[in-house]
Parts: sequence; C-alpha cells; structure tokens
Amino acid sequence: MRDWSGKKYWLVGASEGLGRSLAHIMSRSGVELVLSARSTDRLEELAAELPGASSIVPVDISDRNSVEDAAAEIGAVDGMVFLAGVYSPMKAQDWDADKVEQMFDINLTGAARVVGQVIGKMVEADKGHIVLIGSLSAYRGLPGAIGYSASKAGLMALAESMHGDLKATGVEVQIANPGFIKTRLTEQNDFDMPFIMEPDAAAQEVFEHMNDDSFHKAFPFGFGLVFRLSRFLPTSIYEWLFFRR
Repeated sequence: MRDWSGKKYWLVGASEGLGRSLAHIMSRSGVELVLSARSTDRLEELAAELPGASSIVPVDISDRNSVEDAAAEIGAVDGMVFLAGVYSPMKAQDWDADKVEQMFDINLTGAARVVGQVIGKMVEADKGHIVLIGSLSAYRGLPGAIGYSASKAGLMALAESMHGDLKATGVEVQIANPGFIKTRLTEQNDFDMPFIMEPDAAAQEVFEHMNDDSFHKAFPFGFGLVFRLSRFLPTSIYEWLFFRR
C-alpha cells in the first residue's frame, strides 16, 4: 500500500466520469489534488465536493502553450494521472479527418504534452509517479474504432517505453486499460457493451492498481483477458471473431 498522506498529484481530465470518481477516492486518502480539464465550472464543482485539499488549473491539452502554462503554475508534483480522452465511433468507410486527428491529438499527443512537462523534474529528483489511463481497445484494432483504438495503442506503447527506460530509477510508470465505463463517451455506442462499469467501480480498480507495484492492469479481469489473448490470434481468426457484425 502506497503512503498517500501529504502527496500532491495532478489529475488531467478530472472534471467528469472516471477522473471525477478517482479524484474523490484520492482526496479521501489524503492526497492534495490539482484538478485540470477544460471546464472551469465543472472543476470548481468537483473541488467543492472533495473532502481534502485541492486546487484547479484549467488546461487545454490540445494546446502546448496551455499545458506549459498550467505546469508552470502547478510546479513540482509527486504524481500525475492522465485521464483525458475523446472518442468518436467510426468505421474506415466513414473516415472523418477532423475527428480522427482529434482523437490522436487528445488521447496520445495530449498525453505526451503533459508527460513532457512533469517527467524532467521527476527524473532529476529520482522520484515520481506517472499513471496513464488507456483502454482495452489498445491491444488490437477493433471494428468501428478508427482513431480511438490506434491512439490508445500508441498510449500503451508510450507507457511501455517509459517504464522500460525508468524501471531502475525512482520514477514509477503505470498504465491501466479499462473496458467499457458509463460515461458520455460510451453513450454514443449503439451496440452491447459487456461488463460495462460505473465510474466509481472503475476508479476503485485504478486506485488499487496505483497502490501496487505492477506496471499494467487490464480490467474487468475476465473481459480484459480476452483482449490480451487476442494479440496471439492469427489475423484471419481475429477478424472472424471481432469483425463479423
């Protein structure tokens, strides 16, 4: 179990859904939180709900200057959790360049912008904790997930590279890949979503992962195992199973 008392964490994408629920759990555990997202109003509402110390720093992660300004205002932190993400269901036949590029810009490049502002200080101090929130869609390309699946796969590769480089240092890197979570993003889906989770339950899974020493977590466990094992299937079998509808 990690000692959370007195620690300062930057939560990026904290205004709703999984980020909002995780903020409540971490605040109850004694963490001082810096809450970031684009919506000042939503961040202010969240800060008022939390039992512990918190501050808000609005940020647009699609804008490097905005991220740099936010990081300068926040200063050094003990940890950062990247929860921001956008999703537009889309098949290759319906390619929308603006939406595809937005998913890459927020889900992957946005994460790189934020990580780039905290990792240098952590490496210099030889301590820190970086947590990236990915998706089960990262393991292999999924139907109707142009942009989203690929951007989350890139996020997982980013986490793997950082973890490998930093594993002998005091800087810890973790990634959590959840399945379906009830949010405004999944409300767009018009298909069955097996084992869909409430944000509070998903946040508890993430927090438990943050309390252990493992690099990677996929959940719910059984559903996540299906996606992890799918990487070993030949393409013909994988596509027969996942692209039939």
